[in-house]
Parts: sequence; C-alpha cells; structure tokens
Amino acid sequence: MTRLAVEERTLTVLRWLVIAFLLVITVFPFYYMLVLSFVPIEQLLLHPSRIYVTAGEFTLGTYHQVLASVQDGGQGFAGFLRNSAEVAVATVVVSLVVSIPGAYAIARLRFFARRQVSALFLAVYMFPAIVLAIPLFVAFAKLGLVESLVGLTIVYVVLTVPVSIHMLRQYFETIPESIEEAAALDGAGRIATMLRITLPLAIPSIMSTGLYVFMIAWNEFLFALLLLTPRRDLWTVSLGLAQLSNGIEVPKTVLMAGSVILTVPIVLLYGLAERALTEGLTTGADKG
Repeated sequence: MTRLAVEERTLTVLRWLVIAFLLVITVFPFYYMLVLSFVPIEQLLLHPSRIYVTAGEFTLGTYHQVLASVQDGGQGFAGFLRNSAEVAVATVVVSLVVSIPGAYAIARLRFFARRQVSALFLAVYMFPAIVLAIPLFVAFAKLGLVESLVGLTIVYVVLTVPVSIHMLRQYFETIPESIEEAAALDGAGRIATMLRITLPLAIPSIMSTGLYVFMIAWNEFLFALLLLTPRRDLWTVSLGLAQLSNGIEVPKTVLMAGSVILTVPIVLLYGLAERALTEGLTTGADKG
C-alpha cells in the first residue's frame, strides 16, 4: 500500500472514531436522564449506576407526579407547560411582527446611519441580561406588570427583537433587489412588494428566527424568577424545574422527568424545523 492510501484509511478511521465519541458524549446525558425518568426511586437506590431500565421496572408514575396538580399531590408541571407555551408563542408572534418590517427597512431603505442603527440593535442584544434585570424589574413594578405573564412576555420581546432584526436583515440582504424592482415596475408598492415577494422568499429565515425566539422564551429563567416567584400558578417550566431541583424531598427520578418535559418540546421543534433553521442561519452569513 502506498503512503497516501495508508493516510487516507487512517484518517477515515479517526474521523469515525471522533464522530462516535462526540455522538456518545452528546447523546448519553439525555439518554441517561430519560432512563432515570422511567425508573422508580426504590430501584434507583438499589442500583444507582444503572444505564438501562427493564420492562418490569418501567413506570410512568414519575411523569404523573410531575404533571399532576399540587392539590393532587403532584408538582403542577401541566400548568407550567401551559404558561411557558403561552409566553413563548406570544413572544414569537410579537417579535416577528415587530422585527420583520424593522429588518426589511434596514436592509432595503436608505437613510442616515443605517448601518450604525443595525449595529446598535446587535449591541443591545449583547448586553448581559443581569444588567437589564434590575431596571426592568423596577419599571415593571411601577407599571404593575410584576407577577404577570404579560409583563414576562414584554421582557422577552425586548430581549429578542434586536437579535431577530439582525438575523432577518442578513437574509433580506441576500434577496436580489432586481426582483423587487420588477414588482415595482408592475405597479406594486413597497408594502405590497414586501408582503407578496420578499416575505415568501424569506420563509426559511422567518422560521429559523421564530424557532430561535421560542427557544429563548421557553428556556429563560432569570426574568421568570424575578417577576413570577410569588405566584406559583404563573410559573414557567424552567422556573418550576429550578424549584424542583432545590427540593430535598423530591426524588431525583421525578426531577429527571421534569427535565425531560422541559427538553422534549424544543428537541421536537428543532427536529421538525431543522432544515429551515439551517438554511435561515447560514444563508447570508458572509454578508456584513
């Protein structure tokens, strides 16, 4: 065998070894969490190092305990799921309604300091959330929006609109202006051109941006803790899971079931929209 052939075979083997290693360290934590969520706590205490669950030990009691209401002896995660879904969906809708025309204006309209305005949106997003936490909390307390899902939604919209505008602007700039110019020659106005021409072409980016915003709103913890702690009935899933992990009397199998409930919706959404997400994030990535 030639030296080149040996090197190619060696690199091929190493590539698959690296892929297998990365796959194991990525998937195994979620797999282990899933296994523990189906095991009774008594069996886990007897065999703490288990990495599988047998048919005789399989139980859904942990999920029932997590989802059942507090009055029924559960943790109330069904209500938390509803709250998180309402906040996340509302955040996506409002953020996209605000971000789409804003991103289109920056990408297509010519005005003074256009690029500086675009950079400012991204700079605002890069501020640590903890810097904004106290001012927002004080302002919302004066406005009566503390202990309210509406207030939490407004916070998430404020946090996600800057990055949404930046992501959508990148994509709008990749759409040839000649298409819009042709529509203008046919008598279409700016708004009609945006609605009938640009937005249908930008569906991949809109879907990816919406999914990204949904993930932020679904997983966010800091502002949910600041605004909703006194009202357990308004807790989101992330806040409920954090409080669950701090409970000494809560079995770890129940905690794993809560973690699965928090994770699965995002995994499913990402799997369904993976192609659109990849296209939306990579198209226009070389544009400044």
